[in-house]
Amino acid sequence: MSEPEITTLPGGERIVTDRLRGVRSVALGLWIATGSRDEPRSRAGVSHFIEHLLFKGSSRYTAQGIAELFDTMGGELNAATSRETTVLYTRVPDGHLPEALDAMADMVFAPTFADVDSEREVVLEEIAMVDDNPQDLVHDLAAEAVFGGHPLGRPVIGSADVIAGVSPRALREWHRRAYAGPRVVLAAAGNVSHERLVELFADRRPALDGTLQAPRRAPMRRLPRPGYRFLRRRTEQYHVVLAAPGIARDDETRYAVSLLDAILGGSASSRLFQEIRELRGMAYSVYTFGSQYTETGQVGIYVGTREDNLDECLDVIARELEDVAEGRLRPGELARAKENLEGRLLLSLESTSNRMSRLGRALVTDMELVSVEETLRRVRAVTEDDVAEAARSLFSPDRFSAAGIGPREARFRKAVARLNPALAAAR
Repeated sequence: MSEPEITTLPGGERIVTDRLRGVRSVALGLWIATGSRDEPRSRAGVSHFIEHLLFKGSSRYTAQGIAELFDTMGGELNAATSRETTVLYTRVPDGHLPEALDAMADMVFAPTFADVDSEREVVLEEIAMVDDNPQDLVHDLAAEAVFGGHPLGRPVIGSADVIAGVSPRALREWHRRAYAGPRVVLAAAGNVSHERLVELFADRRPALDGTLQAPRRAPMRRLPRPGYRFLRRRTEQYHVVLAAPGIARDDETRYAVSLLDAILGGSASSRLFQEIRELRGMAYSVYTFGSQYTETGQVGIYVGTREDNLDECLDVIARELEDVAEGRLRPGELARAKENLEGRLLLSLESTSNRMSRLGRALVTDMELVSVEETLRRVRAVTEDDVAEAARSLFSPDRFSAAGIGPREARFRKAVARLNPALAAAR
């Protein structure tokens, strides 16, 4: 498998490519090293709002023109904001690379911030949509329970109060500071020439304004104690997230943690899916999850269940966590998890979009760019003891914060206190 090529332009922007000669498409992503954790509370949600506004027109393209251009090419154009990154991405036939890059670069570097008020309403509707969906909203509550008042504890989408009042001038200022120089990565995978892409992009990037300071990222210096959040709603189920601080993006134990996730709740054969859904029928949705950031992360477990099943669900979770932490893996369990991760990785390589995302995310977060072969070697080297240690260090019940949505808080608090008694009095 060929090695990616990387070039750094004089302004600090980086271009990375993965050339695949057997395809007729190119996946492009313009990645920006900014996200919701870089925002002060008074600007919560501006990164996501700006992502929306990139589609509303640029110096040389109207919003309608952007839509028509990518429709004509048969391409897909989308964007996403996370806690640490923003990305505009597409996949087009290889012959349309120049015009696709031209439009994307103009959208990212020269948005007009047209129709701010109408798009403001769209984002407010998006916030309302999340508020109406307890399966999504409970994850925002969980992040707040784990990280408290730190920006990592806020929803990426922002707050309605900020979005309703933020001015076009403030949005432009944030964009000028964040979307420049070393914070920019252009990633491409598919039938693309690295030299040609560098040439095309060098002609389209803006001049670097050395007087502007990038948004300052607040480090997580000290994790708060486990927190508790509950929102009373007249739901049929209790939506429960048990969450704890996780590992940083560059932590060497990340391969063991990924395997632990597959064993506990990240696949159809995982323990929690089998025990809670398949064997007992107590939930439709139950899974584990994890996020990794610059210096910390988050791990957690979600389950949605009716009140009569709440205690038993949490008892099953506690037993399975203890079982794995004590090193009692079942025959073939770790081997199956390794095969699962290896299979998913290899299948993902058949997608130019996945290849592009893998490269872009690594560079924009200043991560080691690990080859596929080395990744597989590190996964295969994980032992049962490594998985047990990851379970002990991350999923110890006394580390759990709890977030819930349901009809009765007293009932929820009593249930989660079975795992972590300190949550009985937490606020």
